[in-house]
Amino acid sequence: MTAASTQDKIAIVGAGPVGISMARALKQKGIAYDQYEADSGVGGNWRHGVYHTAHIISSRKTTEFPDFPMPAHYPDFPSAAQMLEYLNSYVEHYKLDEHIHFNTAVEHAKPHENGLWEVRLSNGETRLYDGLIICNGHHWDARWPRYEGIFDGEMIHSKDYKEPSQLAGKRVLVIGGGNSACDIAAESARTAQSAHLSLRRGYWFLPKTFYGKPTAELLTTWMPVWMQRIHLETLVKVAVGDYRNYGLMKPDHRIFDHHPTINTELLHYLKHGKIKAHPDVKRFDGKLVEFADGTREEIDLIVCGTGFNVSIPFLEPGVVDIEGSIVKTQWGVIAPHHRQLYIYGWAQARYGFGPLLTPASDLIADLILLQRKLVHPIGEVLARMKQPLPKSHLLDPMAALRMVKSARLSLWMLPLVDKYLMANGKPGK
Repeated sequence: MTAASTQDKIAIVGAGPVGISMARALKQKGIAYDQYEADSGVGGNWRHGVYHTAHIISSRKTTEFPDFPMPAHYPDFPSAAQMLEYLNSYVEHYKLDEHIHFNTAVEHAKPHENGLWEVRLSNGETRLYDGLIICNGHHWDARWPRYEGIFDGEMIHSKDYKEPSQLAGKRVLVIGGGNSACDIAAESARTAQSAHLSLRRGYWFLPKTFYGKPTAELLTTWMPVWMQRIHLETLVKVAVGDYRNYGLMKPDHRIFDHHPTINTELLHYLKHGKIKAHPDVKRFDGKLVEFADGTREEIDLIVCGTGFNVSIPFLEPGVVDIEGSIVKTQWGVIAPHHRQLYIYGWAQARYGFGPLLTPASDLIADLILLQRKLVHPIGEVLARMKQPLPKSHLLDPMAALRMVKSARLSLWMLPLVDKYLMANGKPGK
């Protein structure tokens, strides 16, 4: 094991959209850094996680970085291949690849003395860094459902689904009502022998467009959330009607209390009888699946679109608390008790990443520079300022942008609170 001198640098973990946005911000601020990516190229989930036929559910305009627009010839809903091409062109434009160590995973990271971070890499090296920005994403640690009985067919997670040939000629059951689950159910309607969808509760299903515009672009106005709810619920009543007429359950929550599912094809195939909707699974009996309403179907393949856990397996236990899908961080990114530790990109916004990532990455870069001037961890300073920890992993885009703007305006207060803590005998870490 070797120790490399990188104590004046920041380490970025991950080179997905969040990681490369962060790298751009550090480079523009003149902050030295190394970036580690376990895969052979950039893109994160767009490289290794999505199925080949995937298209974004937000839109080109609500996903592109404001400082680097997508090509004008891209459609409103770019494909997975186009997204990967776009992210690679972003890296090339800002010349970020010179600092990315591909095929290099971070195996362990922990606090070191003098406020540094010890990072052990998959190549056998151990390095010390001034700070650590974790951008390891949230679409990789698959969450699996549990049911009574044994299923004798094939069961995969939506993470393992890559192309329609996996469904061809099979009796397919998709469990879950999120965006990936409904995309795969629609693929099943086209290619499988039969397609079934199991939902444990009612969801909000929105068409991908209203008025000929991507639905995501209707959610980016500065109108308050309650007004957005009225707007969308009215549109659903007019354009879609009662979900129960499609064999679905009535939503058991207000729109935006959970992420709505944006999918036009699901409702189309339900009305054409190509997808059959069911309540939650009750039990398995060989290839027979029994549902909560007592109905039974013979199934060959189950695709679990049941989401992902938020986890940071390489981070020393106890450094940051994770409760369910919530990482307990100040301002949603700053570790409460440690210097220069940022957990970035764990929350889920209602639409594309670009408009949020650019200002947030710039803010984190400024926080890194400010932290180097302070005695106490910024997280402790913010706690003293009574800044609350997040209560949800769901992110309202407009609220997030307002928070970033408010945070930037309040940066001048942090040195004053730091001096107050020093004057009152609270040692720094």
